[in-house]
Amino acid sequence: MSKKTIWITGASSGIGEAVTEKSLREGHQVIISARNTEKLEEIKAQSPFKDSIAILPLDLYKSESFGTIVKKAIDAFGKIDVLLNNGGISQRSLVRETSLDVDRKIMEVNYLGTVALTKALLPHFLERKTGQFAVVSSLVGKFGSPYRSSYAASKHALHGFFDSLRAEHAADNIYVTMICPGFIRTNVSINALTGDGSPLGTMDDAQNKGMSAEACAKIIYKAIINRQEEVLIGGKETYAVYLKRFFPTIFSKILAKAKVR
Repeated sequence: MSKKTIWITGASSGIGEAVTEKSLREGHQVIISARNTEKLEEIKAQSPFKDSIAILPLDLYKSESFGTIVKKAIDAFGKIDVLLNNGGISQRSLVRETSLDVDRKIMEVNYLGTVALTKALLPHFLERKTGQFAVVSSLVGKFGSPYRSSYAASKHALHGFFDSLRAEHAADNIYVTMICPGFIRTNVSINALTGDGSPLGTMDDAQNKGMSAEACAKIIYKAIINRQEEVLIGGKETYAVYLKRFFPTIFSKILAKAKVR
C-alpha cells in the first residue's frame, strides 16, 4: 500500500494503539484520536516516527464538534485516506440490572458517535472520489452474548449502517471494511460499563487469555490494505459466527451455558 494518511479513533490504548504502531512501521502517516490527550502525547513522544503522527483529541460523545475536528484532521497531512472507527466502550451487565442511561450512552458513543464522524468525513471522500471506512465492530456484532446486550446492539447497528453506506457509495470508489474481533487482550473489559454506569475495573478471564493487540493489529492492517469487506479475528470464538448461521438452536443452547466473563 502506498503512503497513506490513516485516522484512528480510540488510539490511546489497546487495538487502536497497536494499529497505530503497525501503520507507522509500514510507512504511513497517522492521525491519533482519543479523549486521553496525555496518553496520545506519550505515544508520539515515544515513537521513532514523530513526524508521521498528528494528535487530534476526540470525544465520540460530543458529535457537535465533529465538523471542526474533521477540518483539523484533513489539514494535518492534507488528506485522509482511511478512517479506522475504533473508539467505543464495552459493557458487562445483565439486561435486568442495566439502567436505560447506560443503554443510551453505549449507543450514543459506539453507534451514533461513529456514524456522526463518518458522515462528517464522507464529503471529503466524495470530493476526492476515494476513501475507506474501517470499523472495529465485534464478534457480538454478529450475535448477541450475555452481559453485553447494549454493546452487542450497538455493534449490530454499525453493520446495518455501513452495509448501506457501502452499497450507496460503491460507484464512488469508497470502501468499507468491517472488523470483528473476539477476545483480544486489552483493557476493554476493565473499562466496560456495569449496570449503574461505573466501570467494571477487572479483566475478564476470557479477555486475559485472548489474542494480543499486536497480533490483532497485523490482521486489521492486512484487511484494510486488501480492502476486505469483513474480517473475523480471534481464536475458536470466531466459529460461533458460523455455528449461529447454520445451527442457530444448538448455538443458543451453547451460548446460554458459556463462560463469557
